[in-house]
Amino acid sequence: MLIDTHCHLNFKDFKEDADEVIKRTLAAEMQLISIGSQYSTSQRAVEYTNKYEEGVWAAVGIHPVHLFNSASSGDEDFPKKVSLEKFNYDKYLELAKNKKVIAIGEVGLDYHHFNCGKEVNLSNCQKEVNKIIKLQKSVFKEFMKLANEVDKPVVIHGWNADKKDRELVEGAVAYEDILEIIKNNPVKKKGVVHSFIGNYKMAKKFVELGFVIGLNGIITYSESYDRLIREVGLKNIVIETDAPYLTPAPLERYSRNEPMNVKLVAQKIADVLGTDITEVEKVTTKNAKQLFKI
Repeated sequence: MLIDTHCHLNFKDFKEDADEVIKRTLAAEMQLISIGSQYSTSQRAVEYTNKYEEGVWAAVGIHPVHLFNSASSGDEDFPKKVSLEKFNYDKYLELAKNKKVIAIGEVGLDYHHFNCGKEVNLSNCQKEVNKIIKLQKSVFKEFMKLANEVDKPVVIHGWNADKKDRELVEGAVAYEDILEIIKNNPVKKKGVVHSFIGNYKMAKKFVELGFVIGLNGIITYSESYDRLIREVGLKNIVIETDAPYLTPAPLERYSRNEPMNVKLVAQKIADVLGTDITEVEKVTTKNAKQLFKI
């Protein structure tokens, strides 16, 4: 059995056929965790889980990009426009109490999606970015508190700024800031750093704190993450798709991803480690079950 520990069947990409996709996944003896990225999709994830007795789970949270503009001056060019939400602790607490909700997430820090217009003064833009980073950190800490209140692990999103944007974030590194926050605001049930795209040294820092590393189709695009896979080791890895995104090779790169494609992620890990895919399936499934208590 395989578990896709991070997918978004609650997104509009699956509006017409989410149940069919879920049924195909379960028929293939696979399970899945549908992850919320704001209140509406978190609520929808819970609704889907309630349709199935087993094999379908949910996590609830706000992806940090959905907090953008909450602290902004309102400049039309800053930052990239997305659906926005003001965090409400009590609303998420109520969702999180559902027995089919097995984690809090995805939550975290995203320094990648800032977008200043060409005419925006860099100094002014930096000030706005700094406000939003502070907001992200504040909400992330609140979700850590919530995770402890319901005694569930966290699903962490982290994305560093690109080289061209490092000046914009004044050198801040999302993964380093996340590490600082989880050290100072520890969660009892730990969690997973989802869609990890840092280096193996950074990954090991999270592992040392009791977290596991979530890997998906990104590792199939090149050999860039082979060393990370070897250094982190199978016992510290869970696998995911992030569907509908990050479709693994050799499938068409930007086609809609589905939970069943998690098997291709498992195969890549098996190839890198020189082991059989059944071993990867066994260990990563065990890791997911232990983390999420499913």
